[in-house]
Amino acid sequence: MEKSELKYVGRSVPRVDGIEKVTGQAKFLGDLVVAGMLHGKILRSSYPHARILSIDTSKAETLPGVAAVLTAADLGDRVPTYNGRPVIAANKVRYVGEPVAAVAATDLATAEEAASLIEIQYEELPPVIGIDAARANGAPLIHEDHSDNICSHERVERGNIEEGLAQSDVVVEDHFTFPMVYHYAMEPHSVIAQWNDEGVTVWSSAQHPFQVRNDIAKIFRIPPSRVRMVISYLGGGYGSKSYTKFEPLVVALARKARAPVRVCNSVSDSMLTVRRHSAQVRVKTGFKQDGTLMAREAEIYLDTGAYDDNGPQVTIRAATRVLGPYRIPNILTNAYSVYTNSGSAGSFRAIGAPQVIFAGESQIDIAAARLGIDPVKLRLKNLLRKDEELRPGLKGIDANLASGLKKLINASQWKTSARKKAAPVGLACAVTNAGATPVSISMARMQSDGVVNILAGSTEMGQGVRTVLAQIAGEELSVPLDQIAILGADTKVTPYDSSTGSSRSTTCMGNAVQAAARDLKKQLIKIAADAFRVAQGQVKLQDGALICGEGRLSFKEALERRFGKGSGGELIGRGETGPEIADNRLPVFWEVGMGMVELAVDQETGQVRIKRLISVADVGKAIHPEGCIGQEEGAAMMGIGHTLFEQMLYDANGQLLNPNLVDYRLPTFDDVPEEFHTVLVENHDGPGPYGVRGMGEGGLLSVAPSATNAFARATGVRIRDLPLTPERVWRALKEPKPESST
Repeated sequence: MEKSELKYVGRSVPRVDGIEKVTGQAKFLGDLVVAGMLHGKILRSSYPHARILSIDTSKAETLPGVAAVLTAADLGDRVPTYNGRPVIAANKVRYVGEPVAAVAATDLATAEEAASLIEIQYEELPPVIGIDAARANGAPLIHEDHSDNICSHERVERGNIEEGLAQSDVVVEDHFTFPMVYHYAMEPHSVIAQWNDEGVTVWSSAQHPFQVRNDIAKIFRIPPSRVRMVISYLGGGYGSKSYTKFEPLVVALARKARAPVRVCNSVSDSMLTVRRHSAQVRVKTGFKQDGTLMAREAEIYLDTGAYDDNGPQVTIRAATRVLGPYRIPNILTNAYSVYTNSGSAGSFRAIGAPQVIFAGESQIDIAAARLGIDPVKLRLKNLLRKDEELRPGLKGIDANLASGLKKLINASQWKTSARKKAAPVGLACAVTNAGATPVSISMARMQSDGVVNILAGSTEMGQGVRTVLAQIAGEELSVPLDQIAILGADTKVTPYDSSTGSSRSTTCMGNAVQAAARDLKKQLIKIAADAFRVAQGQVKLQDGALICGEGRLSFKEALERRFGKGSGGELIGRGETGPEIADNRLPVFWEVGMGMVELAVDQETGQVRIKRLISVADVGKAIHPEGCIGQEEGAAMMGIGHTLFEQMLYDANGQLLNPNLVDYRLPTFDDVPEEFHTVLVENHDGPGPYGVRGMGEGGLLSVAPSATNAFARATGVRIRDLPLTPERVWRALKEPKPESST
């Protein structure tokens, strides 16, 4: 299908869920009511590290209106775990906020009162707060079955790092820190669970319903077919609702209560449920005098909190992404996730990338200053070319990085800005190996009224996936978008999808929907060809009908031809995406993130603002251009948050000091740059339908290093610790260190 022929793809059509959402008709989990539903409340630990000596639930159980009180004792001698987390704390708590009991009652007020009546005796243990404390000699063990507090380790090696550094004319070494930050999806985590003779039904704000289904099946030792996950709209996710969170706890509570139970987190509860890893990063990079990159060594420590969650996968990504988008013959990276007595860290938009790309791209500018080379020229000289390998064992780069950087230079007017002495401008480049598991299955069902129902397990969390999938199906079938219906994921009805995350849905599920639509199209064409008595190649689809010369057959008429008038019937197309999408190599695609910022710096107060932000997104093909721009700019605003002010702060006693949206600073409209512009690169070279590649994470990657690079250019002071709070900036300006220092 040629670009000129596209009717729906490449156009910013109205969102298929837009009317529902702006009129309030869209239902989120907090809006759902199940017959006989009870209200649940989780009692959380007030200690960061302690043994549980006893739990007395008698007062709570006798309170009128209480249906059940759940503790670890209800789950047997050995409490099941998932992603390293116990369903509920057993014998020991490891962070403030860990669930130790749960109550189901007729109303929320009664549940909260009952929770307050539960008496728990603790024996306090020394808390381990932060990476340094966890790594210290003799540090208390958070998990007694480990010899230390290291959760996981990933090593990447190529060439000979010692020889590469020895052959370098200039070697720079720096230490960087990245803050612990909260996702802040507007909808906190919420779950409804029901247990009956038919099995388990769970309504959840989960991004990965099929993975949660499998965890529940394992924990409760029932077949996956007896676990049904139903997903409505999500009020944002960004990775915070990836994998299993507290669904098993609510299932266990519903089983004991013998009734459906709903538990909805507060924002404070969700801040303790999952967050991004804070990090310490040491990077050492060697260059020839002409700017040729010779070697990079990196040591990365990530604060994963009390339990694994997705920490090991984040660690694997960080060890790769610290290399940047560059050709480096000699590499050695070691990344570690570290247990601490804080809420667990998990997936967060571009896992493992913002932390290490901040470090790596800051150091490229530091090296450029040492070498006396323009930072753009230094990057262009070393950017990987198409099909070149970044990390041993991974698929080569599948994008034209140099072309993207040149588009950024032109769009940002870099050459003009950079000529000005002490101009507060900076830029950065990044690639991420999208963690997309390439398994998605879809069905396209055309019923007797001509409406096409697309069954796809991707969750709609504001990113517009339902609209994009409708565009793909509409394009293939030549059906108006109002004749296409896409509902939420339901594991009993919708085919399997491995996950919604890692920018994978448009690429992986999009391919499956395209294949299902094409399968359906073949069936329609065969019916029409038989009716017109012509070869199938002579039949075309146009505006919801089958055309051959002067002959025209509506889809409804085609179904009547096949099944008879008034008899109903339907046609079903099937499509799937598997490992072959990436030639059986990972990643499925490389996501590109490039950007430039211009700052406003008040040297008297230390206040920093981003005045101008230009972002380049290599999307392969923009199915919905406005949606792509919205995703890129939304990601960039997240980048502005962790660059300038976002940080979760724990005190030495393991208490979160800012567990609410009053004390935790988020970007507002006042923080939107005066000039905010996104350039979409469309080379049609992605593995998805029409040459699409995933996007939505790259926009946040360049913001932090671009900002600190701009700050260093403007002031001569290099800040290596985020966020750039007024106090930190003011102190750095009062006690400056030369930009070229290492």
